[in-house]
Amino acid sequence: MSPQDLPRIQTAASELDQTLYDELTSLVRGPVFKRSDTQFYDRSRTFNGKIQLLSKVVVSPLDAKDVSAIVRFCSQHQLSPSVKAGGYGIAGWAVAGDIVVDMSMIKDVDIEAPIPAADGTVVTWTRLKDMPEPGSKGKGRAVASQADASSSANASTYMAQPLQDSTRVSTKRPREQEEVPDNSQPPRPVRGFGYNPWTSFDAASHGTGSFLRGPALPPVDGEVPREPPRNRPRLDTSQQPSSLLHAPPLEKRQSSSGSSSELSSSGSAHTFDSRASFALSTGTADTTPPPQSEKESVSPPAASATATPGGADPFGYISGTTPSRLPVYGGVDPPVPTFSPSSAPGSSSPWSSSGVTASPFGLPGSLSVNATPFALPNLLGMAPGTNASTPAGPIQPVHNHAYVTFGAGVKQKEVDIYAADHPLEGTDIVTGEKKAAAVPYHVPSSAHPVGSSTMILAGFGFISRMYGLSIDNIVEVEMVLSDGRIVIVNKDEDPDLWWAIRGAGPAFGIATRYKVKAYPVPVVFAGNLIYRFHRATAPSLIKHFRDCIKGAPRELYANVLLTAGPADKDSLVVIQMCYVGPKEKGMEYLQAISSWDGERCLLNEVNEKSYLNQQDSVAQVLRGKSGRQWFMRSSLIHSLPDEVVNKTVFAFANTPIGCTWIFELAGGAIADYEDTCLPKEQREAIWTVAALHQWEMGIDDPRCISAAEDWMKDVIGPVSLGGPLPTFLGRHETPERTMASFGKNWPRLADLKRKYDPEGLFKNNFWPLDKDGQPIGELYNEPPSPGPEEM
Repeated sequence: MSPQDLPRIQTAASELDQTLYDELTSLVRGPVFKRSDTQFYDRSRTFNGKIQLLSKVVVSPLDAKDVSAIVRFCSQHQLSPSVKAGGYGIAGWAVAGDIVVDMSMIKDVDIEAPIPAADGTVVTWTRLKDMPEPGSKGKGRAVASQADASSSANASTYMAQPLQDSTRVSTKRPREQEEVPDNSQPPRPVRGFGYNPWTSFDAASHGTGSFLRGPALPPVDGEVPREPPRNRPRLDTSQQPSSLLHAPPLEKRQSSSGSSSELSSSGSAHTFDSRASFALSTGTADTTPPPQSEKESVSPPAASATATPGGADPFGYISGTTPSRLPVYGGVDPPVPTFSPSSAPGSSSPWSSSGVTASPFGLPGSLSVNATPFALPNLLGMAPGTNASTPAGPIQPVHNHAYVTFGAGVKQKEVDIYAADHPLEGTDIVTGEKKAAAVPYHVPSSAHPVGSSTMILAGFGFISRMYGLSIDNIVEVEMVLSDGRIVIVNKDEDPDLWWAIRGAGPAFGIATRYKVKAYPVPVVFAGNLIYRFHRATAPSLIKHFRDCIKGAPRELYANVLLTAGPADKDSLVVIQMCYVGPKEKGMEYLQAISSWDGERCLLNEVNEKSYLNQQDSVAQVLRGKSGRQWFMRSSLIHSLPDEVVNKTVFAFANTPIGCTWIFELAGGAIADYEDTCLPKEQREAIWTVAALHQWEMGIDDPRCISAAEDWMKDVIGPVSLGGPLPTFLGRHETPERTMASFGKNWPRLADLKRKYDPEGLFKNNFWPLDKDGQPIGELYNEPPSPGPEEM
């Protein structure tokens, strides 16, 4: 079946009837936006630019009661809701409905230590039903009411109440588009001029950021220069006829003939100017352009004094719309007490007594850890202004885990920043002294940038091999079901729904708040090793990497990326490692991996840094940009045989600029959990595999999609376990691939879908069946791509 023959979403691009608009605005406290309103497009913009927005209205609820009213309204008037909560930006499902439910105003975040039971043997948490409602700042509690006869067994239920007043809230932009967080949030330290912490990802590593912004690499002998995507006859999902676009093709990327920099043995030809570093840390950056001679050091551009405009792209440090160097949360943090977690989740004493030493793997130019002016005093248990280079003894966490509560409108980066800014108490293992605000706790989740919905779609990240997936660490979810009921779902209330939402949550309701476990992660030994991609040597490097991490402990996360830009580094192999434990142990893996001598290492910036910074690392290397066309495919495999490596390199060598392929080490604690809808077969996979492709709007090169599809089918398919983790389901997935993500658990999951959403109200997500349980076409629940005149 050709793309033109596939069924398409039938939503019409029109305004909501005025009578219905007035009714909806009377039911909710949050703002409602028509297509004619300026903020309609701001609040419905997705990361993937290849989405034609056909929704009639956008509603930004303030709490679960607003969401309940929206769901009931949609059911009554046969309208289709879709949920914009940070997930499914690539597929476009978040804005596929008649009504977009924009969760960006449900922003509350809180962290708490475990609460001992009366006998001191059991720990618990403040239940969601006993916590303040979003935005109440502790002035109220959710009011429980008698569940109706149709309620699921023993569910903690409270119903949406009619709006008693006509008070409307401000139509303020979502916080990720603001220059400074609003006053309803806890105050945060000033990070410097123009710095937007929610949408900047260059904090992972100054060294990597400087390298990626540096001059183009010289041509590689024997390699055909990689080209950008080109205009071709359209082969997309638009209802428009096939035609050539009028936009001119991208300029062919040229290598810089005068930039064949001598790369130092320590990695990069770029070093940092300590004068610029100090200026940035004090907010007095010199804006003089850095020297460009290959014999001179290249400083990152100074932060602009101009405020970052609202809606700036979240990878703006690449395009220059946000500062390329961040004053705090720098790539190399000050020395922090090290710890050695047990390989088993829940270990009560994960900390070692090893002291703090400066890592020898500082950035090129001998910028040592102790010399950096960037400090995170609260991660060290120190008062502001304390000299970060002389910390006290190592700090042991008092609790082996904590609990973080956050609204569905909060992005994972916001959760991580909040956790870093609100550490819990610890104990100095030398003096025995208790220290307040000494240890940060972080939620196991995917790396930045992701939204809250990854919490109920698997959620694989840097500490998943230690503590499991995001779905394994949820303890409660506040959710609105298809009949408008608001339920608190946990393991004690409704076992069937609890099983289903952890892995397939968006198909069963709209999550509004989460309560999740978090673990002490004050510092990681992490970073990038960057090599030039060469088809003759890349197979050897990947195999070497694979063999070095075979049998690695759960404390080690590692991946290898083949990336073809975009930017001036067309073909790179990037190895990322993250060791959550003593630097000395992590260094063993670094030394083993870096012992490969098939090519010169262009940059080695593995070092001790905060977990918060490491969460930015994948986004930084991808060099992505909001508003481009994006395409994703993923799979799970048990092993990485030589044949797969060889074929992968051969296929990747012919991809256009903008393609990234990744192998991530999985396993570990992920396989320990069996009480969710994600099957054990998927959990036992050793590698997650993904293709992430991006290219400019106005370009229609079939290779941007076919390269990923062909690689997955021809190379990965023969060793694949089936479908990917639900987090990685992308655009135009077949029903068979989606079902394969849940394997043997699919029949039970489908039965529960019929129970909790019998009319198929929540169809604008990955769910591949219609309300009658029949498979639907690939494009039925996805918005179409824009036509030629719209690109």
